[in-house]
Amino acid sequence: MSLEISMIVHERKVDVAFHVAPKECLAIVGPNASGKSSVLLGIAGLLNVDEGLIALGGRTLFASGRAIKPVNVPVHKRQISMLAQRPLLFPHLSVRHNVEFGPRSLGVPRTEVRKRAMGWLERVDMAHLADRRASELSGGQSQRVALARALAVEPELLLLDEPMAALDGEAVPAMRSLLAEVSQERTTVLVTHDLLDAISLSARAIVIEEGRVTDEGLTERVLLQPRTSFGARLGGLNVLRG
Repeated sequence: MSLEISMIVHERKVDVAFHVAPKECLAIVGPNASGKSSVLLGIAGLLNVDEGLIALGGRTLFASGRAIKPVNVPVHKRQISMLAQRPLLFPHLSVRHNVEFGPRSLGVPRTEVRKRAMGWLERVDMAHLADRRASELSGGQSQRVALARALAVEPELLLLDEPMAALDGEAVPAMRSLLAEVSQERTTVLVTHDLLDAISLSARAIVIEEGRVTDEGLTERVLLQPRTSFGARLGGLNVLRG
């Protein structure tokens, strides 16, 4: 599904526009408090957007502005899943019940719910812990289960907000490999500060600074031949002004 974004959030001084092609992974990079996570929250419907258009696969999720018929699709009907820094699993539920929660809340038949949950737990190599309580998992295991839970609802768009920031060094390579696999199967937007994550997971990247898009293009070009001071700092390059 293609994604078209034009978004203004006055309170957070965000004014961005960009697109993502079907099954493309777009990386969003930028300084802290530049508006990156606000963009993801706006797409997901978790942040009030003042003006703009958000369309997924030709289906309008949000529209507001002059001479535009207002549209604001509820969060649970947007067919979007978001994986954040913290897994935020239900600690009192088992691993399997955590993954089943999404499709069950959407009214998916019980047998299909179980099949989906176990299928995704197999994909993330967590099926052997399906009956363990979420509170008993390590950080890396919890994030794998959170990814399975996000994908069990079969979203048209996957949003990743620094998904590996809270993981220890040993868990990162396996999670990066897993995300590279699943991001090739669906349209994905990744917010990251990690140069390796951006290059290994995304085909294109945009730089957001002070709520505006200041650079965009192929990820390697944006990060290794930057046109902004932030891009140069992220890539460990020097800037010469002429």
